[in-house]
Amino acid sequence: MARMTMIQALRSAMDVMLERDPDVVIYGQDVGYFGGVFRCTEGLQAKYGRSRVFDAPISEGGIVGSAIGMAAYGLRPVVEVQFADYFYPASDQIVSEAARLRYRSAGDFSAPLTIRMPCGGGIYGGQTHSQSPEALFTHVCGLRTVMPSNPYDAKGLLIASIENDDPVIFLEPKRLYNGPFDGHHDRPVVPWSQHPAGEVPEGRYTVPLDTAAVVRAGAACTVLTYGTMVFVAEAAAAEAGIDAEIIDLRSIWPLDLAAIVASVRKTGRCIVVHEATHTSGFGAELSALVQEHCFYHLEAPIERVTGWDTPYPHALEWAYFPGPARVAAALRRAVEA
Repeated sequence: MARMTMIQALRSAMDVMLERDPDVVIYGQDVGYFGGVFRCTEGLQAKYGRSRVFDAPISEGGIVGSAIGMAAYGLRPVVEVQFADYFYPASDQIVSEAARLRYRSAGDFSAPLTIRMPCGGGIYGGQTHSQSPEALFTHVCGLRTVMPSNPYDAKGLLIASIENDDPVIFLEPKRLYNGPFDGHHDRPVVPWSQHPAGEVPEGRYTVPLDTAAVVRAGAACTVLTYGTMVFVAEAAAAEAGIDAEIIDLRSIWPLDLAAIVASVRKTGRCIVVHEATHTSGFGAELSALVQEHCFYHLEAPIERVTGWDTPYPHALEWAYFPGPARVAAALRRAVEA
């Protein structure tokens, strides 16, 4: 089996779908000749031509709006918003058009559209290149929101997203593109070639949407997380010496509620970890769901470990980033309550 970075796995997914389905087109800012700012589409234009993989003007609203029209008439566009921070000019197209099309047409039209967005911090991108806006999308009925944490899931989830008939917001943690990151920024980078999830099949396969993965089984406390924070949570549990069960949501919405409930009812404790800001972050929804479905099984209050309620600071990146020390402290509070 091949070993791939997340960049290579995403490129492989798009390569597979371009070859299998002539209705798949890929475009966005610099994704054609240049291969994307992170090189996720490198070589695809040369292989499939400029009618299948092409560059678009710097207009997120135009990119997404045209993709909705293509999707409504039978194509399966995969568009890239260069950074998730830049989706705001396209928000009306995403919310008012893509998400509503199936409902407003009583099923006559759908929007099989995938919007790829690199997200998150840890790369010294500052306030306009480090945002994690996943909660904004989960609030919108009609959208699916996905965030893989490793190359194997990235390829399988992207293929499943492209094949899905609903619009999918596909968020890619930039800090994970080239290797897993446990939050210790002062240590050498570990490449995906040294991680089991870096093994990726060459051909088509899918990871089912709406399914979570238990990445670490445990009995003392459940950790609900996704994206980069999966590896931070693993490091925190190891450093704290706590037998935590770590669940990678993968599909943020719709989510795998059954997996969440089963784990929390087993452990009796729960912490939620994400990089986005605290107030109205997706962790609030997760906390509410756990309280609603697991109240009589909880032995301690639900904890949230998140970014702070500020713009992502450039100079104080690691004070903002919810690293292993903060997650480990939350784990200790949960198990000692």
